Amino acid sequence: MKSKKRILVCPLDWGLGHATRCIPVIHELQKQGAEVIIAAYKRPLELLKQEFPQLQLIVFPGYEIAYPENGSMVLKMAFSIPKILRKINEEKKFLKDIVRNEKIDGVISDNRYGLGITDVPTVLMLHQLMIKSPFGERLLHQITLNYVKQFSFCWVPDFAGENNLSGDLAHKYPLPDNARFVGALSRFSAFPQNKTAEKKYDLLAIISGPEPQRTVFEKMIVKQVSQLPQQTLVVSGKPENKVQIEKTGNAEIVSHLNAEQLFNALSASELVLTRPGYSTIMDLAVMRKKAIFVPTPGQTEQEYLGKLYQQKKLHLCVKQNELDVVKAIEQVSAFNGFSEFSETELLSENVEEFLSSC
Repeated sequence: MKSKKRILVCPLDWGLGHATRCIPVIHELQKQGAEVIIAAYKRPLELLKQEFPQLQLIVFPGYEIAYPENGSMVLKMAFSIPKILRKINEEKKFLKDIVRNEKIDGVISDNRYGLGITDVPTVLMLHQLMIKSPFGERLLHQITLNYVKQFSFCWVPDFAGENNLSGDLAHKYPLPDNARFVGALSRFSAFPQNKTAEKKYDLLAIISGPEPQRTVFEKMIVKQVSQLPQQTLVVSGKPENKVQIEKTGNAEIVSHLNAEQLFNALSASELVLTRPGYSTIMDLAVMRKKAIFVPTPGQTEQEYLGKLYQQKKLHLCVKQNELDVVKAIEQVSAFNGFSEFSETELLSENVEEFLSSC
């Protein structure tokens, strides 16, 4: 007889954010006595392997949808729909084999729509119940809901009410019956937020996202910050590479930092330059940091969130092809950044509810 519930945690492979928001979930599962198995692909798998070297790992094939270096993101994603639908069907079959062979009691998926099986209780972690699009938003919302309803639970990493992080993405329409707000899921929640750190960097640039845009962004940032008089740290978002620090001008460049190292770097930084990916936003909210946001070109979710926070006078948002780091540093002084962040027990309560159903 098994003494612990065996829970499979499986993030999507589009960027590292889907993996980083799984870190507090894994910690909470372990805290409540569950045995966690990680199923991921490429960079997300490597990141979680470094954070949890003692856990069993399963290579779970990803979608491998690349963002275009040039041209329309909307058209690229539209042409990718057949491949995405095929992958959703494939991952459902792949998951059923894992559940049977590994004796899995429950599954937590971050944005993998195909993991809503009936064999065991399942969770879909999803903040974008309404997908931002120049057309067809209502239809996309209904399609999303059809997938959400296949899961036992839908965990929305946000808060109810007006003081939320996702805006229209999770708050424009009523939530489905199986949806629960679980608060901000940040990998930094486990670290002391009242820690006082001596400032080491004027600017911390965090590079992330799917290729080829991650590389495009990295080259642009490194070229500009190498000319700055300010002390700068660039984190390239490549966990598969051996951690080495390079120097160019007043900038240090490192391939990857684990959660504790990045927490320390953020604590010692005055300002952050990054993509407004939702997981990054949750991290910055917990850390109460101010940012210069540069959305991935054509990525409608990031463009929406960047504009939302600029309108709220919290963070500066700059288009990638208009980015001048020197000007952005001057302009960002007019913004307030995130204020004090209130921790909740929402994640703990929902993990308890999920484990009770397994």
